[in-house]
Amino acid sequence: MDEKTDQRDRFNWRLPAFAAVGAAIAVASLIIIVDPIFVMMYLFIAAPIIAFFILIAAIVKKGRRLELLSALVVFCVVTWGVLRARVPLRPIARWFFLSGVYKSQFFDQPDPLHGMLKHMEWDAWGFPGAGNTTVYLVFDPLDSLSTPAKTHSSGKPSGLPCEVAEIRKMESQYYAVMFYTDTD
Repeated sequence: MDEKTDQRDRFNWRLPAFAAVGAAIAVASLIIIVDPIFVMMYLFIAAPIIAFFILIAAIVKKGRRLELLSALVVFCVVTWGVLRARVPLRPIARWFFLSGVYKSQFFDQPDPLHGMLKHMEWDAWGFPGAGNTTVYLVFDPLDSLSTPAKTHSSGKPSGLPCEVAEIRKMESQYYAVMFYTDTD
C-alpha cells in the first residue's frame, strides 16, 4: 500500500518532456516546411486549443495536476521559444533538411547567360501595402560571394543583377541572397 502511494505521489517528468518534444517538433516542422500563415494559424488557433485541453485535463485529473500544469507551462515556453527563434533558425533548418532537393534543381537548370549565377527562389514574405521581400538561393561555383557573406555587406556583387540587402553562406558555393523589398 505504501509503495503504491509513494509511486503515485512521485512527480513524473514524462508528460512535460513529451509536451516539450511535441511542441518543438510541431513548430519546427511548420517553420521549415510551410508558409508563414500556417505558423500564425498554429500560434493563434492550434496552440491555444491544445493549451486549453491540457488545462482542462489538469482541472479534472487531481492526481496528475502538477504533471499536467508542468506540461502546459513547458508546452507554452517551448512553443514561444521556437517561434521567437524562427527567423535565424528557418534558413539553417531548411538547408539542413532540404539541401539535396535544391542542389538537384540547380543541376537541372541551364547555364545562365552573361556571367549571371544560377538561382532560384528560396523564401519570400510580405504583407499587402508593405511590399514583398524575396530571398534567392544562389549557386556560385567560384565562391565569389564568400567575401560579402563574411563581411555582411550589402551592395551589388558580381553575378547578381541588382543590389542586395544580405548574403548568407549556406555551404561552399551556395548562398541565400536577400534582395531589398519589392526587388525581383
